[in-house]
Amino acid sequence: MYIYCEPEEKTLEVITVNLHTELIEKLYQCNLCHLCNEGNLGPTAFNGSMASPIAIVGEGPGETEDQFGVPLIGNSGKLLDKALWSVGITRDRVYTTNIIKCRPKGNRTPTVDEGSFCATRWLDNELAAVKPRIIIALGSVALKYLLNANARITKDRGKWFQTKYGIPAIATYHPAFLLRLTGKELVKAKWETFYDLQAAANRCTEIEPDYLLKSAAPLDLLALYSANKGKQRGISESNVRKENANGNELSHSL
Repeated sequence: MYIYCEPEEKTLEVITVNLHTELIEKLYQCNLCHLCNEGNLGPTAFNGSMASPIAIVGEGPGETEDQFGVPLIGNSGKLLDKALWSVGITRDRVYTTNIIKCRPKGNRTPTVDEGSFCATRWLDNELAAVKPRIIIALGSVALKYLLNANARITKDRGKWFQTKYGIPAIATYHPAFLLRLTGKELVKAKWETFYDLQAAANRCTEIEPDYLLKSAAPLDLLALYSANKGKQRGISESNVRKENANGNELSHSL
């Protein structure tokens, strides 16, 4: 279970915490698609605060995220932290998760079908338990699932849209995309990302003006989750065969 909460947020309703905890426990048992057998350490869960009105939804775990078991804490996560800080947000004050829970082999971009298969089983239930007021979609995989399969991040970023959850969302570039840019393209994309995140922060303040979006200093997420580094999570294909051979059923129902 991976969660960081400020002390006052521990007053969350017990039923919400229990639902989310149960969901994460079942996530770690998942072997419903081929991604669990692509050489990763198992599903990654989430980080941040379940009490936050903002949920950040990324694409999928990279190598560092797979090692630590939580989303967006590698180089992409560090860039995201800087971008959020510039608009008055720190990661401990928002909820961060991914469309895809298991790292694809070679850090390849997940397909639309992979995103849909995984998100309908996990993200949908995750957001139903957390109940954010605003969603920030990072990158094309998140945008295509939350808006539609034909959406394009270069055309549709920075525009508010209504998700199937009844929650408004805005999309911006994934930080991994920004890390690949140089020169004028990088400068332009960074400013666009700034304005997108600023719009999300402003809307959040309008909806929940008393919620504090920024702590005194950013968290060192790698240090926070260092105890998890390199640990196997969930089950592998070989473990499933062993369990089935022993007559033990693994439940994936929600």
